[in-house]
Amino acid sequence: MIGRLGARIGAVLSDVATTEGRLAATAGIVLVTLGVGWLLLPKAVRAGERTASDRVERLLDGRTDGSAGGAVETLREGVPASFLLRMAVGLSQLALFALAGVAVLTVWGQFDFVRSVLPVAENAVRVGGQVLLSAVLLGGAYVASDALETYVADLSADSDRITAHQEQILTRLAQVGLLILAGITVLGIWGVNLGGLLVGAGFLGIVLGMAARQTLGSLIAGFVLMFARPFEIGDWVEIGSEEGFVTDITIINTHMRNFDGEYVVVPNDLVANQAITNRSREGRLRIHMEVGIGYDDDPDEAAGIAEEVLEGIDAIANNPQPYAIPSGFGDSAILLDLRFWIDPPTPQARWRSKALAVERIQERFADAGISIPYPQRTVSYPPETAEAEETVERVERTDEDGDGRPNDRPA
Repeated sequence: MIGRLGARIGAVLSDVATTEGRLAATAGIVLVTLGVGWLLLPKAVRAGERTASDRVERLLDGRTDGSAGGAVETLREGVPASFLLRMAVGLSQLALFALAGVAVLTVWGQFDFVRSVLPVAENAVRVGGQVLLSAVLLGGAYVASDALETYVADLSADSDRITAHQEQILTRLAQVGLLILAGITVLGIWGVNLGGLLVGAGFLGIVLGMAARQTLGSLIAGFVLMFARPFEIGDWVEIGSEEGFVTDITIINTHMRNFDGEYVVVPNDLVANQAITNRSREGRLRIHMEVGIGYDDDPDEAAGIAEEVLEGIDAIANNPQPYAIPSGFGDSAILLDLRFWIDPPTPQARWRSKALAVERIQERFADAGISIPYPQRTVSYPPETAEAEETVERVERTDEDGDGRPNDRPA
């Protein structure tokens, strides 16, 4: 293509034979190139860019919804218009200056030199086109991934069935898939043998899978947690021996903050293999407490006082109402089981309600004369054991002298 273009330029300029004519032609080519390249071309590109942008905006305003509009806005932020404008002007100027150089060399009878460098130029154009196309694909994939994240976020905001964890997982999977597709396309542009590459990737995947079994197990468990949804970010959970609030859920790990302010990271494979207690899921939590009263006290009276105290605590919910029932016989007391609810369930509400219940029930029981006994133990001896001990004491007193020293006389 470039060879045919050079031949046409040579035919047009073949009549310029004198030195003066060549100088005039060279000056004209330089002036026209500078005028078009530095003055007219940037203005034309800017005008065309504004016209195209206005048309795209009108089209999008009429045919897209809110989520698509947010994606388009993300595209505009990811690729500034000034960058695209500078790139278009630069490429146009480069092509114009190259054409002017060929024309000048042809005027001065150096078309054979131009023809000798044409293969190099064609190869450079081809490589440059591949580089440009690869850059456009990768840049477009990166910008499209941001637009996809915005779209998924808007979709999640409009739906109650997509949690923050699922939104994060879906966004990352879509972004990785988009980048992998762009990478495969770029490799195809550069003529890379994808078949051999895929075979090598398969063997590499087997080796990595055997070496990173725990990581893969956590990865699979992360997908299981995404679909099972046993907890969400912000829930108060107990996983095995760890208890706290879920702060983040990734593909590999679950992040928690316990009540001591410590940052805990639990691999997802351990999360999936342990019992999970979610105290936030139902929106309320029932608390159990036990208090003992003396065997001489009235259980019904004590239960009524305890229920009255529980109903007067603000941290305890009144629906369902708290209640107290005798639950068993202890070693030193009759046990009352206190049951009440907190709404919403938080560690602070649990601790505060229990502390207030203990303090006020103890005061009311004391005012009502109801005892809260503590464990006591009475030691007694059988009659025969007591008589034997008295005999031993009497013998020991007989064997002592009046001065209190043992008697050493032979028996």
